[in-house]
Amino acid sequence: MNRFLVLLLAVGLTACGSAPEETAVDAEPRVAFAPTSDTQMPPAIVGNGGDLEGVEIAYFDADPAASGYLAVPEGEGPFPALIIIHEWNGLIDRVRQMADDFAAEGYVTLAVDLYSGQTGSNRDENIELMSAASGDMDTVVANLNAAVAFLKGRDDVTGRVGAMGWCFGGGIALSFGLDGDQHEATAIFYGRLIDDPERLQHIDHEVYGTFARLDQGPAPHQVEAFEAALNDIGIENDLHIYDEVGHGFWLRIDQDMETRAQPGQDAWNRLKAYLDRTLRTEVAETTAP
Repeated sequence: MNRFLVLLLAVGLTACGSAPEETAVDAEPRVAFAPTSDTQMPPAIVGNGGDLEGVEIAYFDADPAASGYLAVPEGEGPFPALIIIHEWNGLIDRVRQMADDFAAEGYVTLAVDLYSGQTGSNRDENIELMSAASGDMDTVVANLNAAVAFLKGRDDVTGRVGAMGWCFGGGIALSFGLDGDQHEATAIFYGRLIDDPERLQHIDHEVYGTFARLDQGPAPHQVEAFEAALNDIGIENDLHIYDEVGHGFWLRIDQDMETRAQPGQDAWNRLKAYLDRTLRTEVAETTAP
């Protein structure tokens, strides 16, 4: 996997065991089931994320310092599950708030920690953390495999799991789609891409991607090459490049509501539809509170 390191670092610099025992869920806090309408975005990305409603959780035995964040919907389920992967600065509260927002949509959501509990507060720290993780992709994939096993071991999860991320996390989501354990969805927000059809054939599900015209990591021509490669080998995809926005726009719509709100809403509606068709297929209807 080291052959992905140079590509993964380049994107970051532009912006930003055995199966587990069944997991007990009775004592966990729950997030109220409150899906957004087609004219609403999740509160976290518009700066309205509230108090955290989930729990910190250890899920990766090989790295006890890795502390994920788990958000669980109200109701009996079973629910589809989602792994969300942080940006280059690590698992911060806005990502935890997004986990709560996905739980409100009806997904058991685990925000993973690829930095062993560390976060960066400036560019240099972010680069150092990202470089360390990217230099050990075997551990990164093992971390995400442990997240899949953790979620599939829960009695309130259907067994269908998706992975998504932003920036550094978007590239990691794609790498995990290529090299990780079985999961049913990969969603990429402006992450590192490849266009090698032989490698991409390892993906066995539809791919979602949101990208920015004013971005150079990946640049529009790289997105187009990625889309062409997916189409050539028959992998379904929903990829879109939004004009007038740049790298990192979606997770922080509140920084420029005038420019980012319209593409942010469209990307969210596309994402909801994508997760619905990839993770809720043949799933028993969610039990609402």
